[in-house]
Amino acid sequence: MKASLAAHCMAAMMLAGLLAAAPAWAQQYPAKTVRIIAPFAPGGTADTLGRIAAAKLTESLGQTFLVENRPGAGGILGSELVSKSAPDGYLLVVSGVASHVIAPALSAKPPFDPVRDFTHIALFGGPPAVFAVHPSLPAKDLKAFVALARARPRELTYGSPGNGTQGHLMAEVFSQRAKIDIVHVPYKGAAMAMVDIVAGHIHAISTTLTTASAQIRAGRARALAVSSERRLADYADIPTFREFGYSDVVGTVWFSLSGPPGMPADVVNRLNSEVRRILQLADVRARLRPDGIEPNSLDAAAFTEYMAAEVKRWAPIVRASGARAD
Repeated sequence: MKASLAAHCMAAMMLAGLLAAAPAWAQQYPAKTVRIIAPFAPGGTADTLGRIAAAKLTESLGQTFLVENRPGAGGILGSELVSKSAPDGYLLVVSGVASHVIAPALSAKPPFDPVRDFTHIALFGGPPAVFAVHPSLPAKDLKAFVALARARPRELTYGSPGNGTQGHLMAEVFSQRAKIDIVHVPYKGAAMAMVDIVAGHIHAISTTLTTASAQIRAGRARALAVSSERRLADYADIPTFREFGYSDVVGTVWFSLSGPPGMPADVVNRLNSEVRRILQLADVRARLRPDGIEPNSLDAAAFTEYMAAEVKRWAPIVRASGARAD
């Protein structure tokens, strides 16, 4: 009897120790460097937001958060790597509408389920898409661009960060609604597309306002429309697509933080709280506001629901756009 009682006591003590260790382990996270995969080329919005978050997480959590660029296939390659990694929180990915909503919808056999095969941690938010042209183009506004494109079918070119990116899809939806035929030139990242629009190698570009804002301010690209719901305070002179009658060319190119499936809830909640706090910091808001990025307050569960809703929303738009994966 005494032996049995002792065994029960020992088991209870071990169970209590395990239960106590779980939150303690989460509080100790991170105990080493955390890698964040940015699945697009350097210089784009995913890279920018990933580096802002990484720098602030490094400050607040006391371990290095390191951004690593793994571009390819509209964000699929870097995201797939994370989806198959250990769920310990040391390999994360800058997820988003391009890599986790649009790119999988473009593929007949996507390598992952964008909702089920990840732990979705926090929503960064994102800028609207902007459609801009080289200053030498005679079109001064979107209406004039449409008229020019109709007069010169398949002569005008526009660049995007790549096939299947939302910049590409926004422009395709716009061109279909406007009944114009413009030639898509996909790039491996937004930064390279910006180089060519400034150099005059392409006539137009459809990308995030984040990527294009510096060149727009410098007068090296002329913005014709943004995909926001309403005009942005810092870009009050740029009209929305909606103002020209394209009511469905609306949306943000949002980005987020995700990890492999099965991450510990305590780690997920801690990262979510930290990211939400970071997005409210005065210096971060000052950095993001000129790009039209507003902070959000979604917890991890609400963000996961948002991800699922975006997958459902964009599927018919992808089909209607005629976009194809590389």
